[in-house]
Amino acid sequence: MVLLQLMYIDLDFMSKFNIEIEVLQQFLFEVYRHYNNIPFHNFKHCFCVTQMMYGLIWLTDLQNKMDDIDILTMLTSAICHDLDHPGYNNAYQINARTELALRYNDISPLENHHCSVAFKILEKSDNNIFRNLTTEQFKRIREGMIKCVLATDMARHNEILNQFRSIMPVFDFNNKKHKDVLTMIIIKVSDISNEARPMDVAEPWLDCLLQEFFNQSDMEKLEGLPVSPFMDRDKVTKPSSQTGFIRFVLLPLFIELANLFPNLEQHIIDPVRKALDYYTEMENALEMEKLNRTGSSQSDKIGKPVENQEESKRVQIQLSQTKP
Repeated sequence: MVLLQLMYIDLDFMSKFNIEIEVLQQFLFEVYRHYNNIPFHNFKHCFCVTQMMYGLIWLTDLQNKMDDIDILTMLTSAICHDLDHPGYNNAYQINARTELALRYNDISPLENHHCSVAFKILEKSDNNIFRNLTTEQFKRIREGMIKCVLATDMARHNEILNQFRSIMPVFDFNNKKHKDVLTMIIIKVSDISNEARPMDVAEPWLDCLLQEFFNQSDMEKLEGLPVSPFMDRDKVTKPSSQTGFIRFVLLPLFIELANLFPNLEQHIIDPVRKALDYYTEMENALEMEKLNRTGSSQSDKIGKPVENQEESKRVQIQLSQTKP
C-alpha cells in the first residue's frame, strides 16, 4: 500500500488533483480489504499489475503525450481491475448461473463486478480520491475506468487487439478514440505481464495461476459443469499452459505496443521470448520423459514442440473462457 501511495505522489497526482494523503491511504486500505485471499487474483496481483502500469507510463513518456487525468484513470483502473475476484472465471460464473452472471446477463460478469465494487468504495467521501474534482472530470474518469477494466476480459482480446492494429498506421495522440484504445491495450499488457518479469518472479506466479485454475476445474467436476480443458489438472502441465499462450497471445499483443513505443522491446518483448524458450525446453523435456517412461518407439517425435495449429486452437478456447 505504501508503494502504491508513492506512485500517486511520484506522478504528481496529489497536487494536480488535490488528493489528500489521508484519503488516498483510506482508499488504498479499502481496496486492499476488497481483494480476496485466493491463489492468484489477490492484492499482490493488483500491485504487480499497477507496478507494470506505472513502469509503462514512465518508459513510454505518457505524461508528455496524454492528459494527466487519463494517466490517473489508467493507474487507478489497474489498482481496481480485479476487486473482489472470487477465483472462478467468467465461464464458471455463466455455466453455474451465479448471482454475478444473472446480475450482468452473462456479459463480462467479473469485470462489471470489479468496476461496481471500485465505485462503491469511492462513494464514501473518506475513500474518494476524486472528491475534489469537477463533475465533468469525475464523469471522464468513471467512463475511462469502466472502459479499462472491462477491456481486461480476455474474451474481448482479439477485438481490442484488432482495433489497435487498425489504427496503428495512423495513430494520433490528439485523437480521443485512438487514446482510448491505447489505454485498453496498456492495461491488458499490464494485466498479463508476469512473463515479462525475471523468471524467479514469474514462475511462482504461474504456479499460483494454475492452482486457481485447478481449483476451478475441480469444482466444475463436482458440480457437473463443463470443464475448461486448459484448467484440468489431469490434462495441463506448467509448460503446456504457457507455450501457446505466450506465442499466440502475449507476443502479438506486446509486439503491437512496441511498434508504437520501440524502446519497450528490451523491457517486455525480449524477456517474454526468453520465457517462451524456457517453457518450450521444459515441455520438450517432459515429452521426452513421458516417451522414455512408456517405452514408445516414436523416437522421431522426441523433443518436438506441440504443433502450432493445435496450440492455436487451445489458446482460442482459453481466450473465450478465461481471464488470466
